[in-house]
Amino acid sequence: MIRVLIAEDKESMRRSLTRLFSDKGYEVAEAASGEEALARFSEMEVDLVVTDIQMEGMTGLDLLAEIKKRSPQTPVLVMTAFGTVENAVEAMRHGAFDYLLKPFSLSEVEARVEKALEQRRLLTENRYLKQTIDQSVGKMIGRSEKMQQVHRLIEKVAPHTSPVLILGETGTGKELVAREICQRSPRAERPFIPVNCGAIPENLLESELFGYEKGAFTGAAAQKKGWLELAEGGTLFLDEIGELPLSLQVKLLRFLQEREFQRVGGTKTIKVDVRLIAATHRDLKQEIVEHRFREDLYYRIRVIEIHLPPLRERLGDALELAAYFLQKFNQELHKNLRFLPETLDLLTIYSWPGNVRELENVIERAAVLAEGEAVRTEDLPPEFQSISVPEGSSEGPSEMGLTERLELMEREIIRKTLDETQGNQTQAARVLRLHRSSLQYKMRKYGLLE
Repeated sequence: MIRVLIAEDKESMRRSLTRLFSDKGYEVAEAASGEEALARFSEMEVDLVVTDIQMEGMTGLDLLAEIKKRSPQTPVLVMTAFGTVENAVEAMRHGAFDYLLKPFSLSEVEARVEKALEQRRLLTENRYLKQTIDQSVGKMIGRSEKMQQVHRLIEKVAPHTSPVLILGETGTGKELVAREICQRSPRAERPFIPVNCGAIPENLLESELFGYEKGAFTGAAAQKKGWLELAEGGTLFLDEIGELPLSLQVKLLRFLQEREFQRVGGTKTIKVDVRLIAATHRDLKQEIVEHRFREDLYYRIRVIEIHLPPLRERLGDALELAAYFLQKFNQELHKNLRFLPETLDLLTIYSWPGNVRELENVIERAAVLAEGEAVRTEDLPPEFQSISVPEGSSEGPSEMGLTERLELMEREIIRKTLDETQGNQTQAARVLRLHRSSLQYKMRKYGLLE
């Protein structure tokens, strides 16, 4: 519930404003002086302060200064008589959100208050998104239990030279995992050579991988080193290894067994120290059954196997990823965009068939199209426009107050985390960085505790 603090020494005005805000469903705290208002502010969390400027003792300007010192993000709305408008201007210079000239209409008060609360909501949301970026692990973003398992595997396998096979749907970030392994390994300062096996014609793949000697084929005017030699001392990442032709699978297997190869058209045996990381979206076991992938190569490249979950199985990470991409495109486009709550709602319930890559493209599109300082639902692609608001509130997102919106988001994040941890409260509390007792309290509050 939104909490408003009213500092006004005239009881009739104070009571009138209290009735107005109470009728709107706000919790109201009253203070008959600046000193009392400051004491109340210190005792509770306040979303908005409405204060008269002319008060005996601590004036509204003094109260404003103290509040801004303690909580810069809390909006302060000042009230003043027509003859002292210069005081209101002075208050604006010292951080007041806006001012009201007495006498004023109740509709005018409502409009200014709603605008002030909207500013606080955006500041709160922006702080939250910044925190999610700062809390990401390296370049790998995601605090869901499934992503934490990936992080732990990366930490374990990075120091070694064993081959790694990364499995996951297209767009889940398999190359990012490979780079993260490389960056955390003793090979971090050595070359990282990424190769998409499905993007290179079959007749060129062998010469690109192993290199060739001068005169090996028409057009081979000079000797050329292949990716294996270029990756000496570092890491070779073979993306979409399931697309590798069977003839090349044999040669790759021999290299993995002997750590040596020959260039195309050459007779000299070349030894290199290269770590292999492979990735694919294909089901390699099924490819083996259908004789499109060698079983012996499969077992050779999957000494360590990492499964990347699709984004639909870790929707709680969508906010962190969206925040990261929005920051990225803000810098590129020289903008200062923030998400509206209803936009965040859609991002966290969409199923993301294209995974993280689709999310990045959606945020880039929204950042380009957005006007002003907010990313709105209409800035998202057409497929988002038909998504309905999640159950749990009879109000639409735009009709809900700040506290209700944040509570809805908190409930969804807790629910999804519990789903991802199969209801294990200890694991969920660790992922959410809460004490187990705090998690149980929130579960009872949101009706999630059976």
